Amino acid sequence: MKPLSLGVFFLLVPTLVPALDPLSASLLMGGAAVTWQLFSPHSWLKCRLLECCNVKDTLNFSVVKMDLERKVFGQHLAVQLVLRALNANIHSKRPKKPLVMSFHGWTGTGKTFLSSIIAENLYQPGAPRRRFVHHFNTVLHFPHASHVHLYKEQLQNWIRGNVSACPRSLFIFSEMDQMPHGLIDSITPFLGYHEEIDGVYYGKAIFIFLNNAGGDKITEIALDYWRRPKGREDIPVKELQDLLSEEIFSNTNSGFFQSQLIQKNLIDYFIPFLPLEYKHVKECVREELRAQGHPEDEGIITEIASSMIDYPSEEDIYSSKGCKTVASRVILS
Repeated sequence: MKPLSLGVFFLLVPTLVPALDPLSASLLMGGAAVTWQLFSPHSWLKCRLLECCNVKDTLNFSVVKMDLERKVFGQHLAVQLVLRALNANIHSKRPKKPLVMSFHGWTGTGKTFLSSIIAENLYQPGAPRRRFVHHFNTVLHFPHASHVHLYKEQLQNWIRGNVSACPRSLFIFSEMDQMPHGLIDSITPFLGYHEEIDGVYYGKAIFIFLNNAGGDKITEIALDYWRRPKGREDIPVKELQDLLSEEIFSNTNSGFFQSQLIQKNLIDYFIPFLPLEYKHVKECVREELRAQGHPEDEGIITEIASSMIDYPSEEDIYSSKGCKTVASRVILS
């Protein structure tokens, strides 16, 4: 129904109602109200029945902080940086550029999990998040280096189309260390300081890159602090961020190898994920026992966590797999 026809229909409803019996009149008025809601651009009903850009106006940062601190173990640096980044972007009415974060660390340290918590807190409960959260897995979506030119065009069209539909779109790229070189540079124009590009405003979009690249360097620094001895809380985040920027730019096993995104300083935050120690893995096991409906058996928690601490071999301080295999080990226990 066109807007003009819809307006005429609502003008006629009051004149039609008196000629109808009470039941028919109620149905007509109810149908009119539903129709109005479905065609209204800010309709709550439309967002319930159909799929629209249902984004929270503001994040409840106390809730986000509690979620991150309760569910993400051993990553105080990552939690602090992510909260700072989200706060700056969300509280700006019209950000000058999209928020771009690159998560780095060993597998199982919480990179994917933390990005999922962001998505859960960014959109209203019950919203069809699949329309606004776009997850690209390099191995699945960009498997052939010889098809880079095709992937570039497809990626640009996908981002342009989805940001047009929902300015606060969230794009997550995993397995960045396996991305064909040059592919990620195709989205460089969308990440810069532009008012609009072809009529599309990108400043409210959020981009998160998940990388194993840089994980070894992060672990080297963490291990050095442990041997001094100093706590992981003493590690300066600036040192890690500078190291990550240089490492992934020069690393041929990085999707950011000689990338324009780094040359043009378009990545706002390099987020380090530290290797997990025994106490952190214990918390992962404890949480997984709860999730699977098992009692918190301290014997099982200690047994599983102890078996996962394996790096470096002569000292056994960290878990090289993080918490990656905790769920399967709890099932087997």
